[in-house]
Formats: sequence, C-alpha cells, structure tokens
Amino acid sequence: MSATASISLPGTEEGPRVGARGWAALVVLMLPVLLVSVDNTVLSFALPEISTALRPSGVEQLWIIDVYPLVLAGLLVTMGTLGDRFGRRRLLLIGATGFALVSALAAFAPTAALLIAARAALGFFGAMLMPSTLSLLRSVFQNRDQRRLAIAIWAAAFSAGSALGPIVGGLLLEHFAWGSVFLVAVPVLIPLLILAPILVPESRDPNPGRIDPISIAMSMATMVPVVYAIKEFAVHGITPLVVILVVLGVGVGVLFVRRQLRAETPMLDMALFRRGMFSGAILVNLLSVVALVGFLYYVSQHLQLVLGLKPVQAGLALIPGMAMMIVSGLIVVPIARRVRPQVLVPAALVFSLAGYLVVAFTTHAHGVAPLIVAFVLLGIGIGAAETVSNELILAAAPPEKAGAASAVSETAYELGAVLGTTILGGIITAFYRNSLVVPDGVPEAVAARATETLAGAFSAAAQLPDALGAALRQAAAEAFGTGVMVTSLIGGLLVICAAVIAALTLGRRLGR
Repeated sequence: MSATASISLPGTEEGPRVGARGWAALVVLMLPVLLVSVDNTVLSFALPEISTALRPSGVEQLWIIDVYPLVLAGLLVTMGTLGDRFGRRRLLLIGATGFALVSALAAFAPTAALLIAARAALGFFGAMLMPSTLSLLRSVFQNRDQRRLAIAIWAAAFSAGSALGPIVGGLLLEHFAWGSVFLVAVPVLIPLLILAPILVPESRDPNPGRIDPISIAMSMATMVPVVYAIKEFAVHGITPLVVILVVLGVGVGVLFVRRQLRAETPMLDMALFRRGMFSGAILVNLLSVVALVGFLYYVSQHLQLVLGLKPVQAGLALIPGMAMMIVSGLIVVPIARRVRPQVLVPAALVFSLAGYLVVAFTTHAHGVAPLIVAFVLLGIGIGAAETVSNELILAAAPPEKAGAASAVSETAYELGAVLGTTILGGIITAFYRNSLVVPDGVPEAVAARATETLAGAFSAAAQLPDALGAALRQAAAEAFGTGVMVTSLIGGLLVICAAVIAALTLGRRLGR
C-alpha cells in the first residue's frame, strides 16, 4: 500500500476462530511480555542495592534505568519492519536468545558503566521481542472478538509481570546479590525458545519491498537525539547540547517523514497517522505510561528508603494496584462492545487522575496506606485505557503491516518509560538536591554523596554515628518529599491530556 493510499479498518470482519493451539500460542507470546515487565519492576526495586554496591552518580543511576528504553525507542520501528520482512517469529527467537545471554552478563557487571552497557545490549535484543509478540498475536487471532480478548490478556501480562516482579525480586534481593534479578530472564526465555517454533506460526509481509538502510538510520537518528535531549533537560535544564540534539532529531525526523511519503513501499506507512483513531491511541498509550512509570520511580524508593520497608514488603504493597490493573483490563472487554472508546477511555482515566491527587495531597508522613490506595486507582484507569488503545492500534493497521504498527505502539510505550523516569524522576531529583539541608558535622565527601541521590544519602548515613546518620536520613526524606506534590500534579495533568485526546480522537466502538 502506498503512503498516500486510504486506510481501511482491517479486523472488523469476522475472521476464523482459533482453537486450543491458538490460545497455547498466546501463552508462549506472553512469556517475553512477562519478562520485560518483570525486568522493569525488578530493576526499580533493585536500584537501592545497585546504588549501594556500584555507587553510581545521579546521572549514572538514571542511565541504568533509561538506557534500555532509549535503545528500544531507537530500534523498535526498525525491528518491527525487519520482522515484517524476514519473519516475526524468527526475529522473536533471535531476540530471545540474545536477551537471555546478555542478562546473564548483566548479573555480574562489576561497575555502573558496564551495567549501563549491558542494559543497552538488552535494549537491542528487547527491540526484537516486543513488536514481534503483538504482531504475531494479530496474525494468530483473526477473529475480532477473540483478538480483543487476546489483547486484553496480553496487556494483562504486563501488569502481571509488574506485580510478580516485586515479589520475585524482593525474595531474590533478600537472599542473593542484586545481579540475581537479571538472571530471571533465563528460565523465562528457555520455554519460549523451545515452544515458539512448535506453536507459533511464522508470519511476514508477503510484499515487503526492498530494505531501505537510509530510512533505518534516519529512524534511529530521529529517536535517539530527542530522547537524549529530554534526559539532559531533566538533569541540567536548557543547555546548548539540549538545543542541538532537539534540532538534530526533529530535523532528521522531518526528512524521515518526507522520505516515507515519497517511497513506493515505505518503511513506516505514514498514512496510518492520518487516522485519528490510530494516532490518538498511540498518544493515550504514551501519556499513560509516562504517568505510570513516573509513579513507580517515586514509590519504589519511597517505600524502601523513606518508609524502611524490605523489598518483599514494598512489592506486596504494590500488589493491590497491579491486581486492579489486570482486572480492569479484562473487565473492559465486554464493556467496550457497547461503549464508544471516546467515552470509555476518558472515564477510565478519571480513576488514574484520582490516584495522582491522592499522592499529591498526602505527604510522605502518612505511611503506606495512601500509596496503596493511589496505585489501585492508577491501575484501574491505566489497565482499561491501554487494553482499549492497543486493540485500536492493531485494528487500524493492515495485517501485512502489523509489525510496523506494533513497533509504533511499543515505541510509544518505551518512550513513555524514558519520559516518566527522566522528567518526573528528574523533577523529584532536582527538588531533592535543592531542598536537602545536610546536617552540621557531616564530612564533605559524605555530604557530596548524599546530595546526589536519595539512595546515596541513606548509604552515606550508615557510615556516620547513629545520631548524625539519623539526622541525615531525616533531612534526605524531607527533601525527597518536597518534589512529590509537584511531580504528582504533573502526572495528573498528563492523565488529563490523555483523556482529552481520547475524547477527541477515539470515535469508534471496538466492535465496529
């Protein structure tokens, strides 16, 4: 299909229904989804121990989290297109093999720099995993009703993995070194490598056209500078480097779009974005993930460091919210047959807004209960909204372009993860540094560590006499809390923006 062709809405017709083999294939395709979501949550909960063991700077600490989604954001569209051409199952298996091997190496990284490098390699292979799972799901489930339920289960796997991550990670962190959290990937991916060739049929674009290396390079040169500029802005504010990176990324992005519009068989069919339903669903996903990841970045440190919970206890505190995210994603399926997405998604996001308001107007002195309530509300809204938006994204794309469309969806997710950590996490870090009043008597070298990160402050406090260490911990907790209200209000504003976009663009029922 040319870039200027009109877009039909594939998948609205009643296709053939799958049997037990198709649902077994879904279980296999959920394994990498579970892995990625477990990996993200585990890392957030392992961050305090990583900070203590490797002593990263504030910038390195952000990079440990952000380099993985940064690399994914740069490569997802490319990998989605390569999957369309060479086979989505083949790309999935290559990515799973590489991801397992690099995870084992990351577990034994001796320095922050090497851990960052391993996370970057995980991003490379992870970019092969995520578009393949969603696009293969589109090819397995051709019946619209079955596909809607499959997507709800697929989306619930993200939430299930996030819920499982703190428990598994907490148990590992209490008995083993922090590197054990990366080894979780190996037992998850081995069944995938065995069962996927048996249960998951290969699929590809029957007319993929030629490979366009220039477009591949341009897609990366668009995403990486923009995301890196956002990271730099969050830490250092507006600098000449930030301006240069934004200009470079946007400039290359404009050239990329123009090239796709002129190409007979474009790498990314820009006509998809002319459909408001597709673009609106992408933006809803993006903003929802920013709000979710920003919340998790704050709450994982708050529960463990400020409130003093063990990793398992902190994980258990998040279980109700994760459970509600799963439940809401499944409950929304029958509701979506009767209620228009432009009404359903904004209504769901009202719950997420309420969750952020609970955090904004409840200080850190109120303990665990407000955070549990807030995350339950946040989970209800995001679980329902992402199930609906993911189904709309696939429905708007022709089957032969499922990989590219899935890649755009996953790019929005990973970009949202970067933005959630860098912007909301960066705001909290900035408020922390500006608000921290180091008690008198703290040595200069210890004070320097304390002003870098909250984990650094608590680690430094352990080296001081009891009274002085307690004073430093108290000062660090109060400084960290100063950014919570502003950050939560910003998260709530993002949710409002997502609701408005949904109301204006998602004008069809899912069943139509």
